[in-house]
Amino acid sequence: DLRGILNYVPKFLGQTFVVSIDGSIIEHENLPNLLLDLAVLRSLQINVVIVHGIGKQLQDLAEAREIRISDSDGSSPVDDPTLDLAIRASSRVSHEILEGVTKTGQRCVITNSVRATPKGVIKGVDHLRCGKVDLIDADFLNHLIQKNIIPIIQPIGFDRDGNTLRVNSDLLAIETGFALDATKVIFVTKESGLIVDGTLKRQIAIKELETFLKSKTAESLTPSIRSKAESAVKGIRGDISRIHVLDGSVHDGLIREVFSNDGVGSLIYGNEYQQIRPATHDDATLIYHLIRSSMRKEELADRTLSSIEEHIENYFVYEIDGNLIGSVLLSRFDDDASAVELNSLYVHPLYQKKGIGRKLVDFAAMEATARNAKRLLALSTQNTDFFKQVCAFEEGSIDDLPSSRLPQYEASNRKSKIFVRTL
Repeated sequence: DLRGILNYVPKFLGQTFVVSIDGSIIEHENLPNLLLDLAVLRSLQINVVIVHGIGKQLQDLAEAREIRISDSDGSSPVDDPTLDLAIRASSRVSHEILEGVTKTGQRCVITNSVRATPKGVIKGVDHLRCGKVDLIDADFLNHLIQKNIIPIIQPIGFDRDGNTLRVNSDLLAIETGFALDATKVIFVTKESGLIVDGTLKRQIAIKELETFLKSKTAESLTPSIRSKAESAVKGIRGDISRIHVLDGSVHDGLIREVFSNDGVGSLIYGNEYQQIRPATHDDATLIYHLIRSSMRKEELADRTLSSIEEHIENYFVYEIDGNLIGSVLLSRFDDDASAVELNSLYVHPLYQKKGIGRKLVDFAAMEATARNAKRLLALSTQNTDFFKQVCAFEEGSIDDLPSSRLPQYEASNRKSKIFVRTL
């Protein structure tokens, strides 16, 4: 849906996505479509960096040559024969990507941008030629990006003396995201995403994921998905605001994951919302004074201090250095549990046009989803473009309002436009 894509383009313009492709996807018939999705991102002026794995290719090579390998994913001890096969597998996979990206009309290059250091001895076990990322050459990668060249990063690093080490591609993607200040890291695998208690989690907060990984039910995760989940925790805690895990065999899956509310995989989120918290009774007066000027201009519906105090448990506030600079109210309906209304959305004028309003709306959408709502409603007299173009709402009608909301809507006589966002 082109209109859906255009809602997201202003958010991602000029930002960097690190796309980590599992070796299992490299040989899948959908790889050309996946690389075409990356070309679409580039056409929308989104910077793309590709990191790839080699697990499947390494195992296939070992089987074909009848060599017992000591490690397949770059997290365990890597002996010399395993490293030799890893280098061969990595070269082959990089070439497959190079060939596929070239067919989409994009320029790309295989890089040596990873400086690694040996893992050394851990719990008495020498990890031999297994390495960990010491430094990502961000200047080099950014130079390529500025020249409209897509960097391809292998799960192979070099120490200060130029010696080769094998590194884990999941952690490599996260370290690359850190170095490039990436907005997203996207793990593309052959699995649908994070399965928690038998259900695919479309969205999961970092705290919930950390709790899950410590539970016994986390044992149901495959080693590949667990590695990505643990890497995602590191990424979110290190200020990468969004990390996705999705099935690369799904046609148009990457585009649908990035440019739609629903997505096809799992979104792990955290830091972007760390400044948003539930309001307390001590915040009521602050909220009232914050939104008072907007109520006078009829940008927001009039609310008394006592009304705010009465519904304070449904308010959320945005803080910077302990100062309250934004708020939003979520209202539920007794006669329609599928809908939640977003009210009193306001950001202090000194902090407007910095994306805070969008963060509050997106947080409200996630909170509404957690409450099993299917629709987020918003009524506005003066912010049509914000809701439609920035926050992915569609203009609705009076028929979208729950019956219990109609009397208040008609009595206000504000003739607010009605917007609906499907959750």
